[in-house]
Amino acid sequence: MPPVVTLDEIADYPDAVVADVRWYLDGRDGHDAYTAGHLPGAVFVSLDRDLAAHALPAVEGRHPLPTPLAFALAMGALGIGDGTTVIAYDDTGGMTAGRLVVMLRMLGHDAALLDGGMAAFDGELMPGDGAVPEHLDFTPKDWPADRTATTDETIAIASRPDGVVLDARATPRFTGEVTAIDPRPGHIPGATSAPWSDVLDATTGRFKSPDELREHYARLGAVDASDVVGSCGSGVSTCINIIAMEHAGLRPARLYAASFSGYAADANRDVELGPGR
Repeated sequence: MPPVVTLDEIADYPDAVVADVRWYLDGRDGHDAYTAGHLPGAVFVSLDRDLAAHALPAVEGRHPLPTPLAFALAMGALGIGDGTTVIAYDDTGGMTAGRLVVMLRMLGHDAALLDGGMAAFDGELMPGDGAVPEHLDFTPKDWPADRTATTDETIAIASRPDGVVLDARATPRFTGEVTAIDPRPGHIPGATSAPWSDVLDATTGRFKSPDELREHYARLGAVDASDVVGSCGSGVSTCINIIAMEHAGLRPARLYAASFSGYAADANRDVELGPGR
């Protein structure tokens, strides 16, 4: 399954689970947004509850990957089983829904982002909680080492001339001009600024063409790099970069789930200010 599908292409997957993965950095409640109106038949997937572990040390980041068993139980309760196809959306072009898609795809499941998200849908939205899905079996699998990166691996890759760490946060957070919710200002030394919004067309909110995306990642040094890692604040928005790379026909970056929230929580680790590479 391709990593990105259009609204028209959803018809090609009549048995797919449509997943609403809205979440907001400003504290708004994604479930409230879902109950106010969602795509017909969609289930709500909670980033905090279903796609992240809880009560771990700060160095693991704000949204560490859940254990394989916890993820399997969460998916099964949502009606997502071993053979289920998933099409995920949000209202930011994939900034949060991409997390679910990347997690499923790295485990070998069919999953894709709805190109354009909610804005691509011009029908009547459905209010309320929706139907309770049938519980399905989802087999736990370890997160693959070749699709994820530890802190030590990310530091080493960022320091190598043939390695690239793409930081998906907005440029002012990357440079340190704005701290926002990050533990400290700045970025991992050697990282490259790659704001997640740059992969979307500013007018349509949809993904840029594969050719445009290849040019974009070539400028960032990710096309010829021997190893590419995706980072951001907490391992969420970087997933849209990972999907965009695959959409462009490139090898997807590895996910650094702890990202800068985990990296900068250790006061012994250096941070870098300014534009980076």
